[in-house]
Amino acid sequence: MISSHLITIDALSGMPVEKIAALPAAELARLQQAAEEALRQSKLTLACLEAALDVRYRARARQARAEQDKDTGTVRLDDNGVVVVCDLPKRVKWNQQRLKELVDLIGSSWGEDPAGYVKVKYDVSERAYEAWPARLTELFAPARTVETGKPTYALLLADGRGA
Repeated sequence: MISSHLITIDALSGMPVEKIAALPAAELARLQQAAEEALRQSKLTLACLEAALDVRYRARARQARAEQDKDTGTVRLDDNGVVVVCDLPKRVKWNQQRLKELVDLIGSSWGEDPAGYVKVKYDVSERAYEAWPARLTELFAPARTVETGKPTYALLLADGRGA
């Protein structure tokens, strides 16, 4: 049997699962609580770091996107030899009631099959929407809302190493 006073959560990842399973239930409970606390602390630390990166790079990333005439997506910045990859994902939401009305209109008034444009659950592929003819994009635009996701930042050292 493994001596429980020597086991830390850091040591668990190097142990065979069978040996961990053989530990007393009280020791497993202690290790589980310690791992959950470490995870909570890691998430808190990561959230603080992500917030700091957002404060540091948000304005420069916004400016770089504006210079590239885009509201979302990835831009790269240089911070004293560190490449900062700033990503602001696009999240598109569709007004479900308006989509239903538009699907009905396409089927009844235009004589076309709405399934060629819209998924049955009233969701529109962003790639498809961007490829539609102007009359369709203009028709559907009021049902579409573009939001952004959580910005992310990856720091790459000059030699290419990093996140």
